[in-house]
Amino acid sequence: MSDDYFEHPLIKKNRLEKRIYQETIFHTTVRNNTLVVLPTGMGKTVSAVLLAAHRLNKKGGKVLFMAPTRPLVEQHKRFFDKFLEIEGEDMKVLTGRIRPGKRKKEYERGMCFFATPQVIQNDIIAGRIDLSKFTVLIFDESHRATGDYPYSFIAEMYMRRAKDPRILGITASPGGSEKDIKRVVENLFIDEVEIRTEKDSDVKDYVQNIDKQWRKVDLPEEFREVKGLLEEAYSERIKKLKNWGYAPTGKVYRKELLKMQGRLRKKISKGEGDKMLYAALSKSAEAMKIEHGMMLLETQGSSSLYKYFKRLREEARQGKTKAAKSVMKDGRIATAFRKTSSLLDKGIEHPKLDELKKIVEGQIKEKKGSKILVFSHYRDQVDKIKEELEDIEGCKPGEFIGQAGEKGMSQKEQVERLEKLEEGIFNTIVATTVGEEGLDIPAVDLVVFYEPVASEIRTIQRRGRTGREKSGKVIVLIAKDTRDEAYYWKSKHRERRMKETLKEMKNSGGKQQRDLDEF
Repeated sequence: MSDDYFEHPLIKKNRLEKRIYQETIFHTTVRNNTLVVLPTGMGKTVSAVLLAAHRLNKKGGKVLFMAPTRPLVEQHKRFFDKFLEIEGEDMKVLTGRIRPGKRKKEYERGMCFFATPQVIQNDIIAGRIDLSKFTVLIFDESHRATGDYPYSFIAEMYMRRAKDPRILGITASPGGSEKDIKRVVENLFIDEVEIRTEKDSDVKDYVQNIDKQWRKVDLPEEFREVKGLLEEAYSERIKKLKNWGYAPTGKVYRKELLKMQGRLRKKISKGEGDKMLYAALSKSAEAMKIEHGMMLLETQGSSSLYKYFKRLREEARQGKTKAAKSVMKDGRIATAFRKTSSLLDKGIEHPKLDELKKIVEGQIKEKKGSKILVFSHYRDQVDKIKEELEDIEGCKPGEFIGQAGEKGMSQKEQVERLEKLEEGIFNTIVATTVGEEGLDIPAVDLVVFYEPVASEIRTIQRRGRTGREKSGKVIVLIAKDTRDEAYYWKSKHRERRMKETLKEMKNSGGKQQRDLDEF
């Protein structure tokens, strides 16, 4: 290896910059199945390129790189194209759009394959892919290796069939709890964990500074009036569930309601249901709907709550759910609906919107050519935010949403939207959760969380959209004395626990050692 670049027969000369931490991680991946946890923008995919080059050179065979979405799969293929000395025809993107018979032939011809896990799972089951010929499998966004997601099945089949298997999992965050992390490690047959944080000595020289701020706002008194009505209706239903012996004592939040509903449905499925049990299930469904309304009011605003009330009213009219009908019959909910409509008539929205407009306007004035990314969990609020940002001089906002629903964006449209951000046609993107994971969003100067999220994975992914090649800024909007504050601290604690758990796993060493072949 030269001083500045990795040198290897299968890596293009003077192309892949050498970094000490990547060399260290590479040597671990050579020995063992490895989970690599790196901050976004620190070169997780470089670990995949280095290991693929090594295994192809030393062991032969084929490489399989999996990622959750087709645009992400194509992005990784372009990355390999850029750095590997492998003919283009030997690198193949396989999606469900390619006929199964053709995919089977491609597996026989190619060397490096890039695919979504659903395609690979289907081809394993149908016998179209021979996993014994693959010398390395790479799982991008490997925190998904839980539950029914195909990653777990693919890893197990590979370990059973491959003669000399090697697995690499890459992610910015594998989970917040030790249980979550261990599940990923077990499902991907991981032997070693390699984690780096922004504070590690061998990484910090490459980390761009990210200015992290949070801005707190007070809910207006009019919001508190509506919130009081919703809380009263909610508490009445929770009290009944407690009196019936179904709800736990103490505070009952969404998490407890979901657990309770799961227990009730399990009993019904076993034929144990009686009138009281069905009544409890119905009452808990009502409580969930009211709780969701409270959450929208606290964290999103009157526009989102009003649209939600309208949908509930339509559900009730059409008789879709008994719970919606019961909720909309409640006089307190009817009053809350009227008051919310009045808020909109008076132009009283969530104070986060005004704060957001000040932030975006200030960024555009302060730094010419700024690119801004605003995250909001709900599609209704994305529409509202975009509409408000259009009033700012110099702001050119565009939406970035998922595929579901009538107004959803196809993956092709998502890619085109990001290209327009890169070209400057848009300078601000307002995104739902689809913007958090995977897609190659151009480096932005400012990321704004319209609301904190309790998930440390989503927080890390949102934050990782800035500070990649240059310093950036992250601002989190928080409504005081609401669940915003609880979500913010929960995410913070879960991220700290995640890093502590991973460090412990790294320091404890691997479960098994394999012979090291030199690069």
